[in-house]
Amino acid sequence: MGPGKIAHKFVHGLQIIPDAKVYSVGSRSAERAANFAGQYGAEKAYGSYLELAQDPETEIIYVATPHPFHYENTLMCLENGKAVLCEKPFTINSRQLMHLVKVARNNRVFLMEALWSRFLPSINKVLEIRDSGNLGAIRFIQADFGFRGEYNPLNRLFNPSLGGGALLDIGIYPVFLAVVLLGRPDEIKAISRFSDTRVDESTSMILTWKDWAMANLSCTFMLDTPIQAEIIFDKGRIRLHPKWFTPTTLTLVKEDKTEETIRFEEKGNGYQYQAIECMRCLRAGLTESPVMSLDFSLLLMETLDRIRKECGLVYPEFD
Repeated sequence: MGPGKIAHKFVHGLQIIPDAKVYSVGSRSAERAANFAGQYGAEKAYGSYLELAQDPETEIIYVATPHPFHYENTLMCLENGKAVLCEKPFTINSRQLMHLVKVARNNRVFLMEALWSRFLPSINKVLEIRDSGNLGAIRFIQADFGFRGEYNPLNRLFNPSLGGGALLDIGIYPVFLAVVLLGRPDEIKAISRFSDTRVDESTSMILTWKDWAMANLSCTFMLDTPIQAEIIFDKGRIRLHPKWFTPTTLTLVKEDKTEETIRFEEKGNGYQYQAIECMRCLRAGLTESPVMSLDFSLLLMETLDRIRKECGLVYPEFD
């Protein structure tokens, strides 16, 4: 649903999954839908989102529309009994997401956020190392994501009507890393620099936990930043190499300063892992993923809401 740039990446990821098939495509433009369907061999192309949601043979819909439409598009799918994998950010705010979760659970329809980094081998390895306890407790996380975006007030990056701003578009990744490793932060400090359109072009965040853990996170459309992450434990650290939120390598630095670089087998572009998880859940009759649960997505969105409140980022049309 929504054959844009991210949809192309997602479908490229599907190519290496033998039993995955792009069956139908929905767009506001019948021509765009037909072009996308022709490119990837989909059997059906629809010139409206509703037609796609009502297609009886479609099993699960990947919602790849712009941020502010995720809520209404996902709701439409759920109300038509369709399983949904919705691109991040799930919604603009927690209020919207809580309603989607309620509908999905009441109707017993599968729903998951497409935050692809959660399923990458590198992130799973970090979680494995944390859970082993060999390095002790996590004490500090540093993660960034930044690139130079051309300023255009009508572009989705800077347009508040399209949920623009660095935080929801790319800042969600550093926030995700901190929350998946440490849970709900006890305190948040954040500051943003705003564009003329009043969305954040840069945001810096400090998150703290009562057990003395801290995360220093940042996102920006103004600069090309290293896009790397470091997780520091009591007895060592893990360095996730650029671009840390994509398929990448990591370096484990032990207490004695010895280093071990861990590489992962290259398969596809990384988008396939979330699709594989959806397929596994549907075949098992699950309505939620235990890996990327709805409760976790609610926690992530709540944290983003807290950051927005702290730095004064408001979306008048949605908040």
